[in-house]
Amino acid sequence: MRLRNVTGSREVIAASPYVIQEALQPDCAGAWNKVFGNSQPVFIEIGMGKGKFIHTMAREHSDINFVGIEKYSSVLLRAVQKMEQEELANLKFLRMEAEDITRVFGSGEVDRIYLNFSDPWPKDRHAKRRLPSREFLQRYRVILKADGRLEFKTDNRELFDFALAELAPAGWCAEAVTYDLHHDEKLMEGNVMTEYEEKFSGMGNPICKYVIYPRA
Repeated sequence: MRLRNVTGSREVIAASPYVIQEALQPDCAGAWNKVFGNSQPVFIEIGMGKGKFIHTMAREHSDINFVGIEKYSSVLLRAVQKMEQEELANLKFLRMEAEDITRVFGSGEVDRIYLNFSDPWPKDRHAKRRLPSREFLQRYRVILKADGRLEFKTDNRELFDFALAELAPAGWCAEAVTYDLHHDEKLMEGNVMTEYEEKFSGMGNPICKYVIYPRA
């Protein structure tokens, strides 16, 4: 589904007021308070899929600004359609490659980063493309505030083990780790499920999660 082309999706996204267009993205770095017109904290989701998670979060937390990032137009289209049905002033979208994240957010501008059910890129030669890799952790360190946090959820145990192994080399620390989120009472507080989380947990797959922060 992620790679399926949806006719007209690029045109809809290019005309959407909810999407920060590519030409304007560099202007946002260090200026997201101007984009939203307030000084609220900025939370981002990288690889947001159809947008269920971030749209729900934005609805439930109007005192926080949310930015959803997705590189596939056909998937981002679904999130745009959700916004057309229920517009939220504290939610914006970006269609972009995650590798360019430091081009769009300024140093220490982001309060929280969410990675939900990211592409596992199972081949070893593609390890650098995995969103919880040390290469991406270095990018996140730049844009995350000193007291910020990154949350990662997945049902892929191999990817999760890889992500945990990347923390020390990248200079990050774990605040919380679970291999079975839905049976962890503390970490389940306020949990918002993604489409994939509903699907995989419904199949009986345990959901792994960590909350991490960069070492000073």
